[in-house]
Amino acid sequence: MSDTSFVRTEMLAEQDPPPTSVGVIGWLRANLFPNWWNAILTVLCLAAIWYVLSGLLGWTLQSVWNAGSLNECREVMIETWGSTHGHACWGVINDRWLQLLFGFYPPELYYRPILALLLLIAALAPVLFADKVSPRLLYVTAAYPFLMPWLMWGGSIWTPVGVAAGFVVAYFVGRVLRGTVPGLVLGILSAIIWWMLWFGFPVQTEVLAAGLGEGLAAISPDTAPFWLETVESRKFGGFMLSVMIGVVAIGCSLPLGILLALGRQSNMLIVKAICVGFIEFIRGVPLITLLFVASTLLNIFLPPGTNFDIILRVMIMVTLFAAAYMAEVIRGGLAGLPTGQYEGADSLGLNYWQAQRLIIMPQALKISIPGIVSTFIGIFKDTTL
Repeated sequence: MSDTSFVRTEMLAEQDPPPTSVGVIGWLRANLFPNWWNAILTVLCLAAIWYVLSGLLGWTLQSVWNAGSLNECREVMIETWGSTHGHACWGVINDRWLQLLFGFYPPELYYRPILALLLLIAALAPVLFADKVSPRLLYVTAAYPFLMPWLMWGGSIWTPVGVAAGFVVAYFVGRVLRGTVPGLVLGILSAIIWWMLWFGFPVQTEVLAAGLGEGLAAISPDTAPFWLETVESRKFGGFMLSVMIGVVAIGCSLPLGILLALGRQSNMLIVKAICVGFIEFIRGVPLITLLFVASTLLNIFLPPGTNFDIILRVMIMVTLFAAAYMAEVIRGGLAGLPTGQYEGADSLGLNYWQAQRLIIMPQALKISIPGIVSTFIGIFKDTTL
């Protein structure tokens, strides 16, 4: 009998893949040259890219960086290349790059916006990378909204401390009343009263006269141990101002947009009408119009002698504009949730706010992440207005 078996007892060694199907050549064949018409499109696109880059790189690299004026820049071009065509003049960038970054902010105080930017990165770290950084950085996140204005505008340290203390008072008042609607209203009123006492509104005179505000008077903003040089808003500008407006609008528009989206879906007629009217009005008006209103017409509706900071007015308008669009994005996420999620929350005995916080809103925000990020990018780009 033959020793040849009908069944192989040993596995054959693995063969190397064809060289044309792996590596760079394999990727090119699979993505750029899979067939003849894709090969033609690839060649045409590469030729177009080369045509654009060859002119752009020559214009960028063969340029003048040191020139005091446009005429001097042209003279250097003629002396060097014999023509002013196809060459860039970067003299203004080299001479004004600090102004492009900081506007007219005092040069000796540049450390303050730089410090504010570093604190912003530290404040965002526990939010964006919660599993990789220490949770203690959340204290920086909570303190940043109050430290940033103090660093940028200067003044007394007690100003941000007083504002933050008002929110703390509102939180504890609402916590004592267990998050009910009266608790929310009383919390807001308690914060307003605190700020009136702290910042010396006319009501503080009567309180001090009654002997109830001596402690506040001892640590009033006028007797601050830490004081930074005040900087006027008209000196703000450049990339610094764009980042400030963008960060404030992004940070404030998301919670305001959530409230507007919930209000638009509310069964309470007045709340729903107010939210729908606000959203549709803001979305129907261009942002540039709202900025003109904030810079010129808003003073007409304010009491005589009111000095409302122009940067603050712009921040408020951009925030309201972004909140209207954010509300529609989040409403789409809420509409995308199955009805069973709401019914499941009801079956667990959760009230409205518990259901929104624990079940509904986390899922709705996850669905809305692409639209939210797109809105954030649009907000930052709109700050150039």
